[in-house]
Amino acid sequence: MNKTVLRPQNRTPLRLALGKAYFRLRRRLGSNPPFLMPSSDRLPHQHFTHQSPLLRKLKDVDMQLQHNKIINLKIAVAKINGVILQPSQSLSYWRQIGKPTRRKGYVEGMLLERGRVRAGIGGGLCQLSNLIYWMSLHTPLSITERHRHSFDVFPDSGRTQPFGSGATCFYNYIDLQIKNETSQPFQLVLELTDSQLVGKWLSTTPPIHHYELYEKDHIIQSQPWGGYTRHNSIYRRVFDEEGRQIDEQFVTENHAIMMYNPLLPEKA
Repeated sequence: MNKTVLRPQNRTPLRLALGKAYFRLRRRLGSNPPFLMPSSDRLPHQHFTHQSPLLRKLKDVDMQLQHNKIINLKIAVAKINGVILQPSQSLSYWRQIGKPTRRKGYVEGMLLERGRVRAGIGGGLCQLSNLIYWMSLHTPLSITERHRHSFDVFPDSGRTQPFGSGATCFYNYIDLQIKNETSQPFQLVLELTDSQLVGKWLSTTPPIHHYELYEKDHIIQSQPWGGYTRHNSIYRRVFDEEGRQIDEQFVTENHAIMMYNPLLPEKA
């Protein structure tokens, strides 16, 4: 693994605004997957399901932003729940959801920007992209675009998945795209319960492979500029219907600037 040396970058507000405008225009002018019409019918066989809690107590984060996040997730889920990926089709997270705006009912939720927490319209939608990415890694679907989080903002308290197993999103140029390169359709099903965001990938045939995600080469490094960075690689094991491992596949590398001191006790 290439342990990339990272350091914080200080950019002026004008530079940031021009950069966003450039990348958003380039995305609009490029070739993007089409909008997929959701279906109320459900395919019969479940390939993978996962859920994540809607509310988490985070240090120095106003809980109202998390309650607002639930409003944002409900709007976004309505746009993407039930979409069917036919063979050779691709799903674009932002093409499907569209731009989060006040006019559409989105409210201020928690956004992570340059390693800092702030309030912003549509905040909290990364929880949905994280869920879809994690579930997709447990299917034969192909991840054709995914962006890692550049900052590790919160300690690992309660973490159940390897560091770096999510997918950040920022309208519209930091996207998550998934392609169906199999011979059968796959359907994405999502819902919000009282306490959980729940997702499933369904298909017309039962799964013939099962997947296990794990990390390798995890390391935390002290950097000359005074902070810490964190690195790892994500792999997955592939098992057949009898539970025998038939393959081991590299998934991705992660490199992030840590926004907390890893040497402090967790309660601190």
